[in-house]
Amino acid sequence: MTSLNTLINLKTKKIRVGRGIGSGKGKTSGRGVKGQKSRSGVAIKSFEGGQMPLYRRLPKRGFNPVHNKDVAIVKLGDLQKLIDDKKISTDTKINIDTLKKSKLFRKSIKKFKVLSNGDFNSKIDIQADYSSKVAKEKIESAGGQISIKNQSK
Repeated sequence: MTSLNTLINLKTKKIRVGRGIGSGKGKTSGRGVKGQKSRSGVAIKSFEGGQMPLYRRLPKRGFNPVHNKDVAIVKLGDLQKLIDDKKISTDTKINIDTLKKSKLFRKSIKKFKVLSNGDFNSKIDIQADYSSKVAKEKIESAGGQISIKNQSK
């Protein structure tokens, strides 16, 4: 019988808060007075008791858009400079592969757009993914031609 009593005494009773002033846990029920922490159902998000929170411990890695289109921009002035330096031949058709071989942009680029910046006066045949209207006019006025891939009209 004593063993049963000792087992009962070892178990601590659950503290019933909010059961009157005599219990010592009445009225505010041990929560203090007012404030966010005294309300029911409220937790301070990501607070770890003064420890540096997880979102501040981990390094930030920037933003990587899901629909990122890796499109390189080629200016007509840069193309003219490559032609003048004899890195690109005007005889061959200029496309993404020739520009990658001349190391104008990196290998991971899938598409490129031709813009009209700079002076241009060479007769070339170019195949691009996109082009500005002014760039197209400049190439055609110099006697060259430009073909746009996947052009929908």
